[in-house]
Amino acid sequence: MRSLRGYFLAGLVVVAPLAITIWLAWWFISLFDRWVKPLIPDIYNPDNYLPFTVPGVGLVFTVAVITMIGAFTANLVGRSVVNWWERILDRMPVLRSVYRGTKQIFHTALSQGTRNFKSVALIEYPRPGVHVIAFIARELDSGEIGLPPGSPMYACFMPTTPNPTSGFLFFVHKDQVRILDVSVEDAAKLVISAGLVLPGQGAVDEHPLLPMLLEEKEKAREGETGERKAREKAGETAPRETAEESPIRREEGERE
Repeated sequence: MRSLRGYFLAGLVVVAPLAITIWLAWWFISLFDRWVKPLIPDIYNPDNYLPFTVPGVGLVFTVAVITMIGAFTANLVGRSVVNWWERILDRMPVLRSVYRGTKQIFHTALSQGTRNFKSVALIEYPRPGVHVIAFIARELDSGEIGLPPGSPMYACFMPTTPNPTSGFLFFVHKDQVRILDVSVEDAAKLVISAGLVLPGQGAVDEHPLLPMLLEEKEKAREGETGERKAREKAGETAPRETAEESPIRREEGERE
């Protein structure tokens, strides 16, 4: 029974991530289909020519449109149109801040050659003796953020669990930051899993439930060994009884 439980959990570890990944991919594709498909002209919509609905048309159409816009803005005419549009937004107080902030985020995240997080560190927060994972964004001087100049500092991003896209920004003195020999990817796994997946774990050739399965097999083997010893002990007792009864039976046979 324990072996069946172990096999079920092992199968769950394999099936659950696969099912969640397929569900998220299907949800993402369906989202674009719901939003973009009504905007596609009927002549370009394959659903009007086929007896069934083709999934992913909205996503493909969106990617094609974004690619064409990028090609258009790469030339002189496109840049002129973008600059004209940005000058209009600069005159709108609220939209100007939203547009500039969003543009800076996408430019930093998607531009080629951009600087990502440099390393992973531990900082003491919210009190001494308690450490949290933080990503080092850059090194700066304290004078750059309005403090007395001359002190090297780190701009640290502390992500939240299990959603690392949100968090807090700290400016910490360099001597109060402990740099870890851990990659940013492994640290992100540690944050997302709430500490369950440590750096270096999750190898493909090692099943996550392999230790538990081996333990279940070892328990089953010990149980079989105990039963075999009990049978052997019972077998040793039976011949003795037979040996004790055999002279009596021989005497009875002789009397008969």
